[in-house]
Parts: sequence; C-alpha cells; structure tokens
Amino acid sequence: MAAKVASGTNKVFQNHDDVHISFEDQQRINRFAKHNARMDDFKAELETKRNELKSLEEALEEIELFDEDEDIPFLVGEVFLSHKLEKTQDMLKETKEQVLKEIAGVEAKAKVIKAEMDELKAHLYQRFGSNISLEAED
Repeated sequence: MAAKVASGTNKVFQNHDDVHISFEDQQRINRFAKHNARMDDFKAELETKRNELKSLEEALEEIELFDEDEDIPFLVGEVFLSHKLEKTQDMLKETKEQVLKEIAGVEAKAKVIKAEMDELKAHLYQRFGSNISLEAED
C-alpha cells in the first residue's frame, strides 16, 4: 500500500493512486479497524446474552407448572443444586436481572464505540472519498 515515504516531520505515505496517507490518517484507520473488531465481539456477546435471557424466560415459564413441594435442580457453576419452587423462581429472576444488566452494559459500550466509529468514518471518507471502504462485508 505504501510505495514512497516523504522525509520531514510530517511523514506522508503515498500509494499507487497518489493518495497521500499521513501518519495521523493511518492511526485513524487502525483505530477504526480495532473498533470494528470490537463491535463484532459485542454483537456476538449480545447474541449469547440474549439467548441466555430467552432460556431463563422459558425456564421461568416451565417451572410454573411444577408443584410447590417438588425439588427443582438449578445449575450453579458446574453443579446442580435442588431447591423448592419459590427459591428456584427467585434465583432465576435474579439471574435474569443480572443478564439484563449485562446486556445493557454491552449495549452501552457498543454505543460509545459506534459513535467514535461514525466520527472516524466521516473524517476518513471526507479525506479519502471513494479510495477507502469502511463498510462491513456481510
């Protein structure tokens, strides 16, 4: 990509299309790429958390059919512990609330990253126009 390096304090790289890429621009491109990878991680994490939330909601619905005196196994770490219906429902509700908080936290982080990516994208498209592609390849 870089064919020539200009001398001086403001190092400018030049590729075959005569588009000058300053060190600062390269830093912005790198930061955008790093944020893009983090967004992919956030999307995967959100999908996992949403699936976990769905499973918890289904479990809450299912155990409503159980008798109050019946022991219900509840997975804690790698061990199943048996509890009565009410205790199991409380534990599922607590776990559901925790997952909802985790989802909100990931969404908040993703929102911050997305805002910075939009800013970087605007700057880079303004600077390079059609010579740069920052769109996802889905």
